[in-house]
Amino acid sequence: MARHRDTLGHFEFVVLLALMRLDHEAYGLPIFEEIGARTGRDVALGSVYAALSRLEDKGYVTSRLGAPTAARGGKAKRFFRVTDEGAREVDGVRRTLVSMWQDIA
Repeated sequence: MARHRDTLGHFEFVVLLALMRLDHEAYGLPIFEEIGARTGRDVALGSVYAALSRLEDKGYVTSRLGAPTAARGGKAKRFFRVTDEGAREVDGVRRTLVSMWQDIA
């Protein structure tokens, strides 16, 4: 069964929530750390970056390069930010889950 390209997967949802908790703008490592701290799950940093790439393709996040730093060997960090569309998607998923959870014993 083919998935709709804009369908938000569970892990993508968690990545969006972590990014929102980090004031809507962060780079991969703090997002990875937030997910680990909040969920207790052992996730791969590469999985976080893959999800961020998919979320950017879907229009749920945008990214920008920061300034290069000497501490990173002259490499720049890529900062991610939740878009308005991404925030609406998170809210829609939350509302759906709350509605589906009602009346379950």
